[in-house]
Order: sequence, then structure tokens, then C-alpha cells
Amino acid sequence: MAETITLKELLTEHTREGLLYESMPDKWVRCYACGHRCKIPPGKDGICRVRFNRDGKLFVPWGYVGALQLDPVEKKPFFHAYPGSKALSFGMLGCDYHCGYCQNWVTSQALRDPVAGSSPDFISPEEFIDLALKNKAKIVTSTYNEPLITSEWAVEIFRMAKQVGLITSYVSNGNGTSEVLEYIKPWVDLYKVDLKGFRQKEYSQLGGVLQNVLDTIKMLHERGFWMEIVTLLVPGFNDSEEELRDIASFLAGISPDIPWHVTAFHKDYKMIDPDNTPVSTLIRAAEIGYNAGLRYVYAGNLPGQVGKYENTFCPSCHETLVERWGFRVAKNEVKDGSCFKCGTTIPGRWG
Repeated sequence: MAETITLKELLTEHTREGLLYESMPDKWVRCYACGHRCKIPPGKDGICRVRFNRDGKLFVPWGYVGALQLDPVEKKPFFHAYPGSKALSFGMLGCDYHCGYCQNWVTSQALRDPVAGSSPDFISPEEFIDLALKNKAKIVTSTYNEPLITSEWAVEIFRMAKQVGLITSYVSNGNGTSEVLEYIKPWVDLYKVDLKGFRQKEYSQLGGVLQNVLDTIKMLHERGFWMEIVTLLVPGFNDSEEELRDIASFLAGISPDIPWHVTAFHKDYKMIDPDNTPVSTLIRAAEIGYNAGLRYVYAGNLPGQVGKYENTFCPSCHETLVERWGFRVAKNEVKDGSCFKCGTTIPGRWG
């Protein structure tokens, strides 16, 4: 009878020595891929479960995808980057967080939760890029699990993507380090951060440190990534007026031009007690964002129910520039990166 191989054993076969680490005494290593900066002894994994120490060297995921899908870029969501374009999205397995409401838990928690049961599909960078071109994708995106912890593989794909003129992006929890951002900077154009709240108490429940994310947001802005921020509003968890004001004020203090997406929670994975987010909460949050000085605030996940908060407006003349319904672009009047009516520059990557 053939011996059954575990998912962990299978993934271990598809690894290479990583770059985002340093050697320590006694064959320990310190990983720099995410804000946990794990110190890992020989034979052990980091918190993510997919980066591990083999005899004093850090091995990292390589040569597979755990999920693959063609999406509109608005679904990532990026609203100020190539509206209406298609993004070929891929993810690997594993995560440095363990969010109870994760909507991609089948991939992100595959090594923690036996119910997840996701399996990898093995693919080369060349095959992935061929697939992107065949499907007329303009953008390739590392998402579905935390891309920072698989940055070596993403960069391998993105090097090739750049050679054929594709745009590249990360959809991330923002638990970064200066080292990983420097490593990916030449290869990543667009970066979405999930800012999951503004209290350490919440982040402790998710397995993270709030300050790491705030520092990463600042570093992304300083390094010139195009960045958009998403906050999933979970009733009773992170949707108080005070907390929303704190988030909006923090973002506006970095730049009023950072787009902020406030999106609706729905019961998923292990978090099934809170109610789904009502439309009124999204609209209230969007208004808080504008009142704090942000120029581009969007209410998402409830197409057609949030009125003007799906659209992009000129902050000067208030003309509607991009009209949306969910992930569909109905109208785009941004001309050469500016308002077609008054000429005000609209920040983003408009193509």
C-alpha cells in the first residue's frame, strides 16, 4: 500500500533556498520576509509554516500556485490603477496571520487547518506568463495568501512579467520589513494593504502587530509604490466612529491622496457571530474618511447600494471621473492622469 504524503511534505519538495534571511550562530536563521522576523532553529518552520530552516539555510516556497484566477483589477481592489484591466491573480499556501474571518482561508490556512485541504498546482514562471498573455491580462497579482512570505517566488515571476510589459502587484496584510520592501521594490508596481483596524487588541487576535503595518504603510509611501488601503469593517470589532477616525487621520497624515476602501464583512470561516456589515456603516465610514481630509474614499462589496461612494471624483471641480458598479467600470473620464474638465492631476497609475 502506497504511503500517503502530507501537504507539508509535498510543499517541502517544492522549495529553494531563500534570499530574505541572515545566518545566526548554531545554524539558526533570522527571516526578514515579514514583520515577525522569525528566529528559526534547524529543522523548524517560521510562523508562516512555509519558510523553514534546513541545516542552517532558509528554504522558501517555489514552483507552484495554490490558487489562480483572472479578475478585474477593481476586485483586488485597485481603483486608481488601470481601470477595467484584467489581473491574473495567483497565490501560494500559508500565511503569517490567522484571521478568523479570512475569505481566502482555504489557501492561507492550508497548513494550520486540516479542513482547508487546498492542494498546489505546479507551474513554471514561463507557463504563468504565457497564461497571462493568452488571457490578455495587463496585470499579474500575488494574492490569496500573504505575498510577503513568498516574495522570492513572486519576484521570479515578476522579473519575467516586466520583460513582456506586464504590471505587477501585491495584495497584502502589510506586515512588512524594510528588507523585504527593498527586495521587491524593483519588481512590484502596485501594493494594496489590508489595514484591519487601529487597535493592537484586534491585531493580537489576528496574529499581528499593528505598529508593523503602520510602519509598512509609511515605508511603501516613502518608496514610491502605488498604494491603496482596504479596511474590512466587522461589526463590533473595528467599526466604531473613534477607530474609523483614527484610521482616516493616520492615512491623511501620510498623504490625502491615498485611496481608502471600506468594505463589507460577511460571515466566513470561523467568524460567524457578527452580523454582516450594513450599508449605513460603509457610508458612515466613507464620510469619516472625507471629513478627515482624504480625497478618495470608496465603499465596497455591496454593488449598487452605496451610491456615489463607488465612484472617483475630481477633488477640485467634483466632476465624476470614474463611474463603477461593483467591479465593472461604466465610465472613465480620466485623461492622461488628469480630470478631463479642469485638468487637476488625479494620483494613480492610469496608463
